[in-house]
Amino acid sequence: MLIDAPNINGKATANNTYDAIVIGSGISGGWAAKELTERGLKTIMLERGRNFEHIKDYKTANKAPWEFEHRGNVTQAQRHHRPAISRNWGAQEAVMDYWVDEQEAPYAEVKPFNWWRSYQLGGRSILWGRQSYRWSDLDFEANAKDGWAIDWPIRYKDLAPWYTHAEKFAGISGSLEGLPQLPDGHFLPPMDMNWVERDVAASIKKKFGRHMVIGRVANLTAAIPGRTKCQFRNRCWEGCPFGGYFSTQSSTLPAALATGNLTVRPQSIVTKILYDKDSKRAKGVEVLDAETNKTYEFYAKVVFVNASALNSAWVLMNSATEIWPDGLGSSSGELGHNIMDHHYNLGASGVMEGYEDKYFYGRRANGIYLARFANLFGDKRDYLRGFGYQGGASRQGWSREIAELNIGAKYKEALSEPGAWQMGLSGFGELLPYHENKITLDKERKDKWGLPILSMDAEIKDNEKKMRIDIVNEAKAMLEIAGVKNIETHDRGHNVGDGIHEMGTARMGHDPKTSVLNKNNQVWDAMNVFVTDGACMTSAACQNPSLTYMALTARAANFAADELKKGNI
Repeated sequence: MLIDAPNINGKATANNTYDAIVIGSGISGGWAAKELTERGLKTIMLERGRNFEHIKDYKTANKAPWEFEHRGNVTQAQRHHRPAISRNWGAQEAVMDYWVDEQEAPYAEVKPFNWWRSYQLGGRSILWGRQSYRWSDLDFEANAKDGWAIDWPIRYKDLAPWYTHAEKFAGISGSLEGLPQLPDGHFLPPMDMNWVERDVAASIKKKFGRHMVIGRVANLTAAIPGRTKCQFRNRCWEGCPFGGYFSTQSSTLPAALATGNLTVRPQSIVTKILYDKDSKRAKGVEVLDAETNKTYEFYAKVVFVNASALNSAWVLMNSATEIWPDGLGSSSGELGHNIMDHHYNLGASGVMEGYEDKYFYGRRANGIYLARFANLFGDKRDYLRGFGYQGGASRQGWSREIAELNIGAKYKEALSEPGAWQMGLSGFGELLPYHENKITLDKERKDKWGLPILSMDAEIKDNEKKMRIDIVNEAKAMLEIAGVKNIETHDRGHNVGDGIHEMGTARMGHDPKTSVLNKNNQVWDAMNVFVTDGACMTSAACQNPSLTYMALTARAANFAADELKKGNI
């Protein structure tokens, strides 16, 4: 249910008191709400942005290309209001209004930083790329093995059953490969690789022993209760009217609402967590109504912070008290530090000849994944960690340029036939957790609501720069051995944030002196506050992290429910 704000005047009443508060409604916030409500907890989910309803608010999802007012382009006014998004490929007419208005909610850049934000119910779960991979102990043990940063307080065995739990509900399609660096999961049938991809994968495996597989993706290849299978439209980020991919709207929100235990309040900016120094626990949150500018308080036994990695840190930092002047969770000195991302914007591509009689059906909402091989199984590089590739093969369409043909019948005839096959690999590399990569509150600059903004101070360093050379060279070598012609490489550089996988601002650890959270995602300084989004990550691996957020959130929510039942929090 959606609610209007009660006039509560800072007092706990039946109208503003719950068992649990969830801050944020994206991938991890939706999972927190689902798990907590299914365990019987009366829960309020607070979303700072607008309400956004499944199907009804997917305004463009069924439009034909010629029905778009600007034929897919964005206006100068939209660019003015979303300058960071306009630096990137995300500036497209269909979704431009899904991104946050940066004039209302700006941020500062000590170093260039591209922050992709979507302030609406469901957050970026509408817009995400849906690639869903488990991490292995090679990832959870990496910091300890390398002597870098701090050790994860959990291992794969702690998360494995929760990965399965998340996969079963979300619906992940993929193939079973038996790779130690990329654990298999509970998968729906995999999508098919096309002719070129299969042959390229075979060549790479034969020559290098490396594994290129179809992507493991949160798109249904078979219907599950309440959702039908992917229609191969490849328009996911406009919102899927069929529920063919996992989002808060299609999946976790309906499940949470079905319990009767969920209240949803959009336009609710959580400005701070209310801390009770006597009980050493959080008692609730303060909320600023984004439309009326009125302030309210909501109270609960547990608080889940799922506002996304950077905004979750903002909430904790803005919850300063006389005990912790730098914010709740700041006692270790690590809050806001150790920002990570996946560095990309590089790779190689070329033309694959000899497949002119081959084509493919539909618009597959997925690509290939080439699993990590660097610094594994005897391979040794002059940098730490590794990288994977995403990409795929396709035929050029009618929009390609044909310089040698003139306008006329021959031109039209040529464009009615598919063009050459293209094969590309785009690298995604691990960024190490550097303490000096950080965010801070800029209290001199304020947003539309008079709240301090975030200041970003993060960059890739020598380790990642060395890795990027390998990413390009290895991509080129693999395409060459597969017979790809006219190969072109690229490295457009990387600003932290480009990869849209922000992590690490409130990391997990064994010791409250060196971490913000314990092994159960509890804030050491207030054990009834849980952080389970990207903020909690202790290292970044090179796989997409969203499935890990789902598993961590489900695990922590059930732990919280158990602890409440025992009276421990």
